[in-house]
Amino acid sequence: MVFKKFLRKHLVAYAFLGPATILLIVLLFYPIVLVVWNSFLDNSIINPSPKWVGLRHYRWALADRVFSKALKNTLVFTISSVALHLIIGLGFALLLNASINRRIQTFFRVLLILPWTFTVAIVAIIWRLLLDPLGVVNYLLSLIGLIKPGLVWFGDPQRAMQALILANTWGGYPFIMVSLLAGLQGIPVSLYEAGTVDGANSFQKFLYITLPQLKPVILSIGLLDFIWTYRLFELIWLTTGGGPGRATETLGTYIYKLAFTQYQFSRASAVAVILALTTLVLAIFYLRAQKASE
Repeated sequence: MVFKKFLRKHLVAYAFLGPATILLIVLLFYPIVLVVWNSFLDNSIINPSPKWVGLRHYRWALADRVFSKALKNTLVFTISSVALHLIIGLGFALLLNASINRRIQTFFRVLLILPWTFTVAIVAIIWRLLLDPLGVVNYLLSLIGLIKPGLVWFGDPQRAMQALILANTWGGYPFIMVSLLAGLQGIPVSLYEAGTVDGANSFQKFLYITLPQLKPVILSIGLLDFIWTYRLFELIWLTTGGGPGRATETLGTYIYKLAFTQYQFSRASAVAVILALTTLVLAIFYLRAQKASE
């Protein structure tokens, strides 16, 4: 009787959870386990009888110069992009939070959030066209004498990373802007009124009221943006493909090339596991930040 009551009470719930659980196992847990397992084998998938090699591929990855270059590029790209996202996002959020005409405010909100509505492929195409040697950016910069005409941004080893960071910043700042705008609108007006009574100017209000109130939001979205940017692949692959040379090679493009160009699936799996572990550490920091803010 007790067992029948238990079934009647929980069977419907388990029936609803069943399909989602199966999908998670098939689409998430199984691929993760497979990648980890392959990282300990000798060139799995191609080799019909792969041998267990333990941590050989991990030792190879940590000693590989290309891996070191890809990791360095990934950190430069991520830190620069996240910093620009926060600075530009905060600046636009402050402008949109200002007391101006409602119609003008709505117009600029729609205009500034527009890059967020585009897919990564469209962002890549837009910036490849803008930074084309005959594109509008080259024309304007050469007109005022900042660059020489015909500069190939994504093909220049010295400029490719800068162009990539610029494209990613443009496509990613709206999320930060919207999040910070919501945080700004949640700050009590009474705090600013008290600051005015105490004789604080606009900069002092921003420094001692706005920033401390936004600190939990900035920390949370900054870490989340860092995780997203750290593992970014699509935009880099569609603009530079990790080139020219290794100038914009990141961990994502390096893994792809190892697996599908060089067919070194086990080495690619090892680098993918390293990427996943470092991302997991960042995710733990993010969850702690969320918990602390609550």
